[in-house]
Amino acid sequence: MDLTWMQRGNCREHPPATFFPSDGVGVDRARRICESCPVREPCLEYALAQHIDHGVWGGTSERERRRILRRRRSGQLTGVS
Repeated sequence: MDLTWMQRGNCREHPPATFFPSDGVGVDRARRICESCPVREPCLEYALAQHIDHGVWGGTSERERRRILRRRRSGQLTGVS
């Protein structure tokens, strides 16, 4: 799996702890960083493919990624939205 996209992520300019918040305020802060990230989609797809349970990846929380995976399994969602 090609992971060179990670070198272009907005997250590289912030401490890793920023993307592993303990509250909703922290999740919102991480999402704002992700909003303009040029690699948001591959980041999200990586987290989904690897079943990463913790942190904000591709601008999504753990709960949001679980929801996306459930929809994909049930055939409701074919892409990222």
